[in-house]
Order: sequence, then structure tokens, then C-alpha cells
Amino acid sequence: MIVRPCFKKIRPLLHFTNPLDIHYCSHSQAIDLAAETQAESTACSDYRHVHHLFDENPQRVSLNNHLLFEYSRNSINEEALNLFVGVHRTGLLIDGSSLSCILKVCACLSDLTFGKQVHALCIRSGYFDNVSVGTSLVDMYMKMENVDEGRRVFDEMEDKNVVTWTSLLSGYSCNKLVDRALQVFHMMLVGGVNPNAFTFATVLGVLADKCAVEKGIQVHTMVIKCGFEVITSVGNSLINMYLKSGMVREATVVFESMGNRNEVSWNGMIGGLVTNGLYSEAVKLFHMMRLAGVELTRSIYVTAVKLCTNLKELVFARQLHGRVTKNGFYLDNNIRTALMVSYTKCGEMDDAFNLFSMMHTFRNVVSWTAMIGGYMQNNRPEQAANLFCQMKKDGIRPNDFTYSTILAAQPSISLFQVHAEIIKTKYEGSPTVGTALLDAYVKTGNIGEAAKVFEEIDEKDIIAWSAMLSGYAQRGDIQGAVRVFRQLSKSGVWPNEFTFSSVINACTTSMASVEQGKQFHASSIKSGYSNAFCVSSALVTMYAKRGNIESANEVFKRQKERDLVSWNSMISGYAQHGYGRKALKIFEEMRKKNLEMDNITFIGVISACTHAGLLNEGQKYFDMMVNNLHISPTMEIYSCMVDLYSRAGMLDKAMAIINGMSFPAGAIVWRTLLAASRVHRNVELGKLAADNLISLQPQDSAAYVLLSNLYAATGNWQERAKIRKLMDVRKVKKEIGYSWIEVKNKTYSFMAGDVSHPLADSIYVKLDELSVRLKDAGYKPDTNYVLHDVEDEHKEAILSRHSERLAIAFGLIATSPGIPIQIVKNLRVCGDCHTVIKLISKIEGREIVVRDSNRFHHFKGGLCSCGDYW
Repeated sequence: MIVRPCFKKIRPLLHFTNPLDIHYCSHSQAIDLAAETQAESTACSDYRHVHHLFDENPQRVSLNNHLLFEYSRNSINEEALNLFVGVHRTGLLIDGSSLSCILKVCACLSDLTFGKQVHALCIRSGYFDNVSVGTSLVDMYMKMENVDEGRRVFDEMEDKNVVTWTSLLSGYSCNKLVDRALQVFHMMLVGGVNPNAFTFATVLGVLADKCAVEKGIQVHTMVIKCGFEVITSVGNSLINMYLKSGMVREATVVFESMGNRNEVSWNGMIGGLVTNGLYSEAVKLFHMMRLAGVELTRSIYVTAVKLCTNLKELVFARQLHGRVTKNGFYLDNNIRTALMVSYTKCGEMDDAFNLFSMMHTFRNVVSWTAMIGGYMQNNRPEQAANLFCQMKKDGIRPNDFTYSTILAAQPSISLFQVHAEIIKTKYEGSPTVGTALLDAYVKTGNIGEAAKVFEEIDEKDIIAWSAMLSGYAQRGDIQGAVRVFRQLSKSGVWPNEFTFSSVINACTTSMASVEQGKQFHASSIKSGYSNAFCVSSALVTMYAKRGNIESANEVFKRQKERDLVSWNSMISGYAQHGYGRKALKIFEEMRKKNLEMDNITFIGVISACTHAGLLNEGQKYFDMMVNNLHISPTMEIYSCMVDLYSRAGMLDKAMAIINGMSFPAGAIVWRTLLAASRVHRNVELGKLAADNLISLQPQDSAAYVLLSNLYAATGNWQERAKIRKLMDVRKVKKEIGYSWIEVKNKTYSFMAGDVSHPLADSIYVKLDELSVRLKDAGYKPDTNYVLHDVEDEHKEAILSRHSERLAIAFGLIATSPGIPIQIVKNLRVCGDCHTVIKLISKIEGREIVVRDSNRFHHFKGGLCSCGDYW
């Protein structure tokens, strides 16, 4: 069957009945076809003979070619194709120039079918060996993404020149086959073919995309040797390569040495400075360009508007808007979209929407997505969701960027509905869409669905891996985070600083192994990311929360730059570890540097004063926060102040703080007051605090337990029994006390009186031994901490079997002498256990770190870091 090109949309210049009668074929098939159609040529010989004398007139051929070239040069490609077909059907002579020109027309029209027919004609007419024709064939196939056919033509060409080689190289480059392009350049040099200016411009573009600046420098040397550095296009390519590699100084040297700069030179340099974050330098260069009288093109306007966007220069953007309108570029879609984005970045959503509204039928998926993204950036998810719906009603199909943007708008959108659309449009495997989708599920707490989405992503990039890891980290699922990190390493993807930051943050949870955090720290050092800003901040937080405040401080001191999170982590860390003075020293250093402070800063500062018993300092810093820095106290700040006064026994002042709050006291405030009332045995205040706490959190056991303990401490067993009965009626369960200890990367848990451990007998033998040594050291059990109506002897037995003592005893027999012991308890350590652990640290010569529900305690040599302000 003969395949013919389609001319439905072509207005014929010459009348003809049929186009080329040539089969759709490959290069190898075209050779066979040329032989088969020879008979047809013979059959037409009589017709050709009639016009022989006229048709083969060189002037007539030249006239046809001249007309063909003019059509092609002026992009009147349909007419050029019609002319060629007409010439061919009337039997007029077609030479190599004609064929080269029409092959270029085929490439412009992306008409592969007709291009292959011309290919067959080239072979039949004997012009395939013409280097110009062969080169045009290579160029045509490459431009139509038929790379293998283009390479086959190249390999079968006997004669090749620098243009042929450059066409193949350029073809690979346009098809993003960077390695093949570089291979062709190498073969070209080895074969003794001297590159021309276009060759150098092309290969430099390839090296820019590959960020292979070392090879680029070598090619730059060759450019200078060949004398092509004065060619503007080569200079532009050098600028582009250096800027994409972040080598701004080298790009500037090339730019300044150029004798002939065009609009591309200026635009490339300004755009490169913007990409490298050098906005001020870009503005200066833009003004220099204006002084040099360079005409502002569409692409320069787009770059200049993007510069305004990054600088959030609204006035400059409006000036450019005016010039665009004056110069007649206002209808350019790229410029209008860039202006729209600039207005959204500056928070001018009304101006952005007015621009968008005026685009009417010219709106495409890019402008719709930009507008939706603008609403999202300005915290208007409902408008973004409405626009997304309108976009679909108008028949505009969302792309991957649209879906990635709108997924952040939930709950204003239906996550499951958008997910269904993504599956329908087959975007679920896209890394950007898949990552945004799994992140949306993580934010809704649906980690299981997030994991399913993650598995569906075709080519998981480091952003997708980091998002999945971060999802597990946010939920405190250390095992899930570690599993993803290991899978990432096995898959051959290199973790970046954000990956390390996420997995180290996951190690801050109490369920994480202490050693895991250290291992990831070591991995970050090996990978060269330990000093990255987000990694070092995560390390400070991790070490502070896992009981190693010294290591946290070492990382903090090595940080070249610090953000508010780093400073706050260090202050809070010292406060939680009982080093109040050190926390305040860090805070004062912060003040001297005039750094920004927030509520978190003062939570750490006032907590430090509370745990260290620094009442006056705490009052001073609270006044500084409110009166000098004008930071409004949050619920947590008020809770810290209530705790500060309560620990000092000033319950009246604590109550005054609560009464003076600008909003109703929350559960955290009443819980703090209730705990203080239990310590100071103030039944009346405790009852008030408990009633308020129970009304806010009726199923929280803390209020009932603290109140019942208060009644027990004051000997009111009847009221205590009523509270316990009320808990049973309301089905409120008391939280069971547990203590954890990690030995050899394995975590062991204990509860009071636990006998389930395989080494239980040895543990209790160790406790009995310690009991004797403790009494010899002058220890007397404080049975006031046993809130049961039993005999004192039984109370002593209860105290001796508290979960933290079991964990410490196990640590003493399971680790070598002198090794520090660290345990975690989910409840607060009682006063008697606090005394016992101090003595154990002395008689055993061990440092013991205990993290309870309130703070860290560092026991060493019979003393505690809390200074007994526990």
C-alpha cells in the first residue's frame, strides 16, 4: 500500500493530482524501494522527454531552488512542500540542494512520513552520497526524535564533514542523550575533524546540562586555540556552562571579554546571576544593559520579571509591566505569566487575578497552575481549590505541577478524589506528584496510604525518599524511618542533607536507640553533610533530647551558622538537663548578638530558671519578654511561670498568674498547679486545679491520680478511695510506670515489681546487695512517697521495687564497671528514688542519667544536676 502525506491543511501553490508515490520505509527499505520503482521512472520517460530540453535547463533548476529556499527561509513550509511535490510530479529535475532544503522543511513540519518518502527518493535518484543531503537526513531524523534512524544514516554515509558530525552531536543533545553526544564529540576529535563554532556551542551546552565543568574548561581551552572565543554564540555557551556550574566569576570574565554581545549574552548573564542567587548583581547588570542601549526582547523581560519575583520588588515589577504594555509585548503569554507570578510572590493577589482574567482564551495549564500556586503561597487554599475546579470545567487538563501544587490545599480539597484523578491521568508514578501525594497523606496521619503511594513512584528521587523517611520521623516511628534509610542506601540513591536531618530527627524519640543517632551522625560525617545547617541543627536537638548534652554543645560550637532552632535547642537542652546557668549564658550570648527570639526561647529560659530555683531571674526574663520585646505569652509560658512560683512555694502568685491570663487557662496550666499542690499538700488549691483539669480532659488519668495522691499524702484515705472509685466508674485507667534501658543496642523495659526478665533473679540479688550498701551509707527510706494505706515495712518493699531501680540494677550487672548508665521513665521519678540513685552513683562509681516525664537528671558522685530542684 502506498502511503501519502496529508495536505488537508495545505493550500496548494501548484495544482497536482498525487504527491510522491513512495512507500513509508526505513533507510534500509528505502534502498530496496529505489530499485523497485526504477520501472516507474522508465514508464514516465516519454513524458519527461517532451520537456527534456526545457526541464533540464540549469536556469530553471536554479529558479525552482531559489523559490524553494525562499519559502523555507520565511517559514512558509507548506508552500515549499507543495512546490517540491509539483516539481517532482511534473518530472522536473531535482538536485541535491532541492532535496536538502525539503528535508529541512519536513523537519520543521515534523512530517516523518513524508520525510521518509523523500529519503527513498534521495536513494533512488543517487543523491544519498551527497554530503549535504546525508547531513540533512541526519538532522531531520534527529529533530523528529528518530534517533536510531538518524544514527543509521550517519553510519552509512561515506563522506562526512564537520556539519554532519555537528548535526549528529546536536541531535543527541536535543534528545537529552548527553553521554552519546559527548561520545560523538570525542570520536570527531579522534577522527581528525576540526570542530566549527556551532560544534563548540553545542558541546558546551551538553556539558552545561551535565554540569561537567572540568571537561568544559578543557573545551574552553580548545575554543581559544581555534580562535572561536570571539564568536558570540560560543561565548554565550561558555557563559551558560559556567553559570550552570555555579562558576560566576569565570562566566563574568567571558562576558566582559566578549567584543560582540547580543541580547542572548545579556539575558544569559542576568538569568545566570538570578539562578545563583546574586540578585543585586543581576539588577546592576540589567541597568548596565539599559545604558548600553540593548533592545529589550521578550526573553529579557521574562528574566527581569523573574528577578523582581525573587527580590519581591513590587515597584520594579509594575514598571516593567508598564514598559511591556508600551512595547507591545503585553500579549506574550510567558511575560504575562511571569508578571502574574511576580504579583503573587509580592502578595498582590488581586493584581495577579486581574492579569489572569485578561488572558481569556490564552490561558494554558502553566498560567492556571501559577495562579493556583499563588493562592497556596498566600495561604488561601479555598480559592486555590475553587480555581482548580474551574480549570477542569474549562477543559484544561492539569499536569504534574498542577497536581503537586493543589495537593497541599487539603482539607479544602478531597484528597481521595484528587488521588483518583491522579491515577486516571497516570501521574501517580511521577516523582513530583507521588511525593506531594504521600506528603499529603502523612499530614493527615495516614502513613499506610503514604507508603503505598511511595511504592508506586516509578523512579524514586532523593526528594521522594526523604519525604517518606520524614513521614515516619514525624510520627515517631523510628523503625520505619531506619528501614526507609537502609532501602535508600541499597537502591543506589545518595542521601542528602535533608535525608540525614529527617532520620536524625527521628532518633530524638524515646523509642529510638541512643546508638542509632550516633551511627547516623557518623554516616553524615562520611557523606560530608555533618556541617550542613539542617543536619547540625538536628544533631543539637537529638543529642540534647537523648541525654548527651555535652555532645549537643560540641556540635553547637562547631556550627558556622545558627538559626533560631539551634539556639532554642541548646537553651532548652541545658534547661532540661538541669544546667540553668549554662542555659542563661547561651541566652545572654543571643541577646548580645541582637538575634531574633520567640516564645520557644523564653520557654527554655524560664524553664531553666524553674529547674535551677532561680526565681528572681525567671521573673526578670518574663518581664523582659512582655515589656521590652513585646512577645505575647503563650499557654506554655504561663505554665512555666506557674511552675516557677509553685516550686518556690508561692502558690498565691501562681494563682495570680492564672487569674491574670488574657485567655482561659488550659490543661497544662492546671496540671502544673495540681502537681505543685500535691508537693505542698494544699488540698483546697489542688481540688480547684483538679476540677478544672478534669473538666478539660475527663479521660486523662493525671488529674485523678494527682488528686488521689494529694489526699493520700494528707492522710485523707476516704477521699482518696472516692477518687479511685470515680476513675473506675468513668473507666479512666491509670498510666502504668515503665522504665527503659538500652544495653548493646537492645532496649529492655521494666515495671514496678517486674519478674519477667530472664535475669530477674540476678537483678533482685543486686538490689538486695545495694540495699545493704545504701543503709551503710546512711539511707533511710522516705515512705511518704508510698501512697498506699499499708504498714511502713511494706511501704519500704514497694519503694525498693520501683521500675527505675530495676532498670539501674540490670544496667549495673549487664555493663562493664565505669560505663555510664542511661534510663528513661514515662512518669516522674519519686523523691525517694532520686535520693537512692544519687547514692548508687557514688557507691558504684557510675554516672547515671535518668530521663523522666519532666526532665533529665545527671547523677554523679552522689550529686544530681538538678540540684534537688527535681
